[in-house]
Amino acid sequence: MSTGVVFRPQQPPQELREVVRAADEAGVPELWLWEDCFLEGGLTAATAALAWSERLRVGIGLLPVPLRNPAVVAMEVATLAHLFPGRSVATMGHGVLDWMAQVGAGVDSPMTLLREHTEAVRDLLDGRSLTTSGRYVALDGVALDRPPAERPPLLVGARGPRTLRLAGEVADGALVDHTGSDPATVRRARGLVDEGRSASGRPGRAVLTVYTELDPAAPDLVARVTERVDEIRDAGADTVVLQGTDERPDPRPLVEALAGAGLLPG
Repeated sequence: MSTGVVFRPQQPPQELREVVRAADEAGVPELWLWEDCFLEGGLTAATAALAWSERLRVGIGLLPVPLRNPAVVAMEVATLAHLFPGRSVATMGHGVLDWMAQVGAGVDSPMTLLREHTEAVRDLLDGRSLTTSGRYVALDGVALDRPPAERPPLLVGARGPRTLRLAGEVADGALVDHTGSDPATVRRARGLVDEGRSASGRPGRAVLTVYTELDPAAPDLVARVTERVDEIRDAGADTVVLQGTDERPDPRPLVEALAGAGLLPG
């Protein structure tokens, strides 16, 4: 079981470096970044975070698929994999549908787009040459000239049952946001992701990463962190990622609480 913290985009990007240093020095395994319209770019922030750290695994949660061509996503993720082997995780997702419509990227079938896009990114990163003509994704003999030696984990951001099953089927697992972090919902997500993986016939167990929100200024923060991580882990999560609140987004108190709770490696 792994743990991590979120650098929320409500914090100015100028503060990212100090958060990266604090997490890296404390031994936090994972730092996660959001790409929210219209705040910060996930890939650019992830590149900076990886360059500023020595050992952090940096996750992007998530990249809205309506905004990018899958070939471009595969190129970007492959570049991170070459520069920082074994230290990046990318998550595909619908994005906030109102925002997608606002920028002229809305589609009639978000589920179809998510499936087509995620499968294309996965296969390109696996070194395959793709010729496909789907409802939204059309590629003609496209292949990466430099696919990574090992594909980075590819997750799908999911809430509903169809998307959770899709995550297990076409990706390496699911990322669940903080609205689904109560134990009962996590257990349900675990089961649905596993259903998708079983139906796909693909080997291995799908991973489940769960965000959970805690007030960094709460009293007895170490005890609260310990309790929350334990209950989400016991419900079936592989990684529990702590995020601050809208009012207090800075995760550094959460980093200290993870260390105080003995939830960091070493």
